Amino acid sequence: MKKFEAHILLVDDDDRIRDLVKQYLNEKNYLVTTATDAEDAQKKVKIIKFDLIVLDIMMPGQNGLDFTRENKNHLYTPIILLTAKGEPEERIEGLEVGADDYLSKPFEPKELVLRIKNILNKTKSKKIKRLIEFGNVKVDLSKHLILKNKKEFKINSTEKTILELMINSPGKSFSRDEIGKIIKIDKERSIDVVITRLRKKIEEDPKNPKYLQTLRGEGYVLWIE
Repeated sequence: MKKFEAHILLVDDDDRIRDLVKQYLNEKNYLVTTATDAEDAQKKVKIIKFDLIVLDIMMPGQNGLDFTRENKNHLYTPIILLTAKGEPEERIEGLEVGADDYLSKPFEPKELVLRIKNILNKTKSKKIKRLIEFGNVKVDLSKHLILKNKKEFKINSTEKTILELMINSPGKSFSRDEIGKIIKIDKERSIDVVITRLRKKIEEDPKNPKYLQTLRGEGYVLWIE
């Protein structure tokens, strides 16, 4: 079986550009899946783990900036934005909402490949944490398991999603609204219940948490560094 350099999602409503870029990336040994718009891309990122997304900003329906803004908190895939305008304000907004790089149209395919390689090299040295220890706690996200004081605690998919988010952004606060959108729960009380369950598995004293703390007026934060 052929081994590809990476699996890339290419999102662009322009058939000609999409086909040309896909062909060029295929020739450079990249596996490419295409999407015609943000809605199509959304369906694909839910079922496929991509190494990188190349995303056009100007598309019918949801644009590339909104897609990035909506997904970046829980989608750890690097994103390169393509812009036809190349205006500084648009580039800055793209970086502010979480894009990793941008490229103005028209562009040389060779430059896109160089930018892809640059980002992938960075992400190789910055892998998402799946196994972490802090205090007397060991969290193994791959096994859905927390080990504390030689006792094992299973975590469900909802708890895993929250932990993965926080472990990879230690010290960052997440509002109930942000957490709710990620785990698809809209009731604040239900979110609090999930946090309480996690505290019982992580903390020595869940009522006085050391790690998974509440920031008044902001939300929740995980202190592990």
